[in-house]
Amino acid sequence: MSILKVARMGHPILRTVADAIPDEMLRSPEIQQLIDDMVDTMVEYDGVGLAAPQVHQSWRLFVMEVPSDSPRYGETGAVQPLTIVVNPEYSPIGDDHVESMEGCLSIPDVMGLVPRHERIKVRFQGRDGKLVEGELSGFPAIVFQHEYDHLDGVLYIDRMESLETLSFRREYERFGRLDGE
Repeated sequence: MSILKVARMGHPILRTVADAIPDEMLRSPEIQQLIDDMVDTMVEYDGVGLAAPQVHQSWRLFVMEVPSDSPRYGETGAVQPLTIVVNPEYSPIGDDHVESMEGCLSIPDVMGLVPRHERIKVRFQGRDGKLVEGELSGFPAIVFQHEYDHLDGVLYIDRMESLETLSFRREYERFGRLDGE
């Protein structure tokens, strides 16, 4: 396994729409190795998700996991086991939205308030190519939407309604949001 270099905001791959992974390619040793390396990279950098474009690979692939002991996300009560997401689709369930302070390994040490759908219906392939369908809500739904955006060349800052909440992680942890949270 390898820790991969993470593309940072400004690298053109983060603004490129990623390609679908053909079924025959999904089972290749190269893609299977990429998946393992992405999981190792996500864990190494204390992330809860990582998309292939973030590691310089323009594929519709991401990994996500919210461990129950995560100090940054444990308070949400939302736990997501390690999930490999290939060629995903999603659609909102209802009109409810939530706002969450989001960060990104491609925009290190910075956070901002982002509106997302509260509940979503998801459809994707697992690493074995089998179809997975289901629903996500709360923090796992936020992570899924965040990582999905990477596949379309969208960063969380593009979704922010106001830059007033954009802050360095350390200051946010010390002072809280600027909007009176």
